Amino acid sequence: MPLQPETLKSLVKAAAEQVIASAPELTALDQAIGDGDHGSNMKRGFEAVLGKLDTIGAQPLDEAFKTIGKTLVMTVGGASGPLYGSFFLAVGEALRGKQLPDDLADVFGCGVGAVSVRGRSQAGEKTMLDVLLPVLETLRAEAARPDLIELVRATATKAVARTVPMQATKGRASFLGARSVGHVDPGARSSCVLVHAVCNSLEARQ
Repeated sequence: MPLQPETLKSLVKAAAEQVIASAPELTALDQAIGDGDHGSNMKRGFEAVLGKLDTIGAQPLDEAFKTIGKTLVMTVGGASGPLYGSFFLAVGEALRGKQLPDDLADVFGCGVGAVSVRGRSQAGEKTMLDVLLPVLETLRAEAARPDLIELVRATATKAVARTVPMQATKGRASFLGARSVGHVDPGARSSCVLVHAVCNSLEARQ
């Protein structure tokens, strides 16, 4: 069945609230290897998304995701705004002629591709892509599995842990060189927070 407006609203609400609640953790992670503002930036952006929740729920699915993307671009500071904004804007574009959940892997892949292009980055560079790409691989390879939600959630958790021994070669953390090793990437963690929130919300609706 296509994703219904009320379901979308509940997913967006769950994701936004979890990001907001995770702001102190994201700030602490970013203080270790970044500018220290990832938590506050993400909190501000998703508070703005929550403020538009009724508008988002009333829009066609493609426009709803574009509204999320535009809101994040305008309200999240640093590099995260353009990156997360690009993800949701690309998802909105990809949804023309497609629907969720049937085309989830293809649509999610378009969002991930937009992040890669915008950040000029790829897997292994200690960024949010080190979570998004493994999740995409799971969506593509395990789409028929009845435990897909559990698999996606586990994939995101393991992917975050794999950023710890990586040396950052993109973003603010790349200036630290070898000193970036031994820390969780903040962007990877915020991506994981979003994935977990959506998975948990979907699971609760089953």
